[in-house]
Amino acid sequence: MNVLTPPLHRGMMELERSAFKKVISTLVIKVPTKKVGIFMKTFDEDLFNQPRTRNVLPDPESKETKLIILRTDLEKIDDLPKEKIDMIKEQGLSTFKHEIEFDYNFWTTEQILHAVMPEDAQDIPSSFTQIGHIAHMNLRESYYPWKKLIAQVILDKNKNITTVVNKVDSIDTTFRFFKMEVLAGEDNLIAEVKESGCKFKFDFSKVYWNSRLHTEHDRLVQLFKKNEYVCDVFAGVGPFALPAAKKGAIVYANDLNPSSHEWMKENIKANKIKSGIYPYNMDGREFIRQAVKDLQATSKNEWKTFDHFVMNLPATAIDFLDTFRGLYHDQKHLYDTRAKLPMIHCHCFTKSTDAMQDITERVGTIMGGKPDPLKTTLHWVRNVAPKKDMYCISFPLSSELAFAAPNKYNFKKKKVLQPPN
Repeated sequence: MNVLTPPLHRGMMELERSAFKKVISTLVIKVPTKKVGIFMKTFDEDLFNQPRTRNVLPDPESKETKLIILRTDLEKIDDLPKEKIDMIKEQGLSTFKHEIEFDYNFWTTEQILHAVMPEDAQDIPSSFTQIGHIAHMNLRESYYPWKKLIAQVILDKNKNITTVVNKVDSIDTTFRFFKMEVLAGEDNLIAEVKESGCKFKFDFSKVYWNSRLHTEHDRLVQLFKKNEYVCDVFAGVGPFALPAAKKGAIVYANDLNPSSHEWMKENIKANKIKSGIYPYNMDGREFIRQAVKDLQATSKNEWKTFDHFVMNLPATAIDFLDTFRGLYHDQKHLYDTRAKLPMIHCHCFTKSTDAMQDITERVGTIMGGKPDPLKTTLHWVRNVAPKKDMYCISFPLSSELAFAAPNKYNFKKKKVLQPPN
């Protein structure tokens, strides 16, 4: 089957929809409606068989007959096998050329872009990440001459998209959002997303949101039980914190970015979560220490701590693990040895072929002691670049590290704090 393609317009920079009109002339057989099934089966290998098209059309001259469309490379009926020609003649059926018109609306995004891009173009830039009504693209600089055209085609072909943006700078190292430009559609960057049973609203130009982490958000939230205490160190606008609180966990959620913090509070109200979640706007290390103090303050005479710490800042979250060494040093007198210390869920990147070894060694270096290998799990999250994967390492904080003298090791402090979702 020769797949139909639109007319080529190499070098087109400004979209002209009318330029993609194409008329195909092909053979058809006029068949009585009652016999369409028989002929379709017999002529199966000779049908039009083009994507998003029908092989049978209504006959404009009669309701008693239909038009069966044949493949485009047939010039005349005599090009068919003899037994099929005989069948047409025996039934006394007429055959003739029929014109079918295809316009811009028929062609896919990829087909339109193939038609305008240079012939040697490697990867046609038709992919995007959707955040509510926004299509977010990461265009290579080599495609910038076509960026407006690309964006307009994506807008045209995706009816639930009303804004197309392109990332124009690297992610801000402090607040983890990136600069972007609106290429097509409305200049509206207030996105609304539904995830994990919650509604999230935020300014996509001022916070970080990654829709590809939906599965990871769900996976961790499923680990949290009702009435467990969860400390979300890099909470963003709340993709872990809100579903966990809605499930019945008690969540202390922090984000350094003031915009993320404000939107998280708005989302708490919008989802009608009236209790069980406490938003903070602090440095990551300071928050971990403060949250531990605040939780313990709710129980003066009994040991009380978090069941889970979530650290979803894969670029640098491991560097924040030094905070846990000696974190409970001044609460040792309250500790009941039968009590359970927190589980830490820390996201990170690795390029190593032995991810477990690489990540556990890095964790051990920062904390001053490796996590217990029998109680440690490593979950692959996704591939983010060639030979670069995102993982989540989960392990219980050991009593040796939790109650160690906090100043015994002098770890280098880092200032990169804000998370991706």
